Amino acid sequence: MRDLKQTGFNDRISTQQEAKKALLAKFKPKPAAPDPEFEKLAEKRAAEKEALRQQHELAKAEERREKAEKEAARLAAEREAEEAVDAEKRAARKERKALSKEDQKAARDARYAARKARQR
Repeated sequence: MRDLKQTGFNDRISTQQEAKKALLAKFKPKPAAPDPEFEKLAEKRAAEKEALRQQHELAKAEERREKAEKEAARLAAEREAEEAVDAEKRAARKERKALSKEDQKAARDARYAARKARQR
């Protein structure tokens, strides 16, 4: 084939490089125009995230409060049970003392009656 334009090797190489650059430029990402809603969406997401965080914090605080109430109720029940056991022990001790006093009185009365019986 005959070269009609009479271009040299260097001309053809530079033309080929320019064409390659133009072809690659088509595939490069173009600078995107900033979305006007982007900042609003970011603020909305941040607000939702903060609301969710506060909701979780409130739920955790409620759980801690319920746990503390249950613990307080458990301790109160234990204390009441211990007091009931102590009261029962005191009542049993008083009953034993009362019985022993009655037994002592009965023994004293028996000795007194025996002494009276001997004197007659």
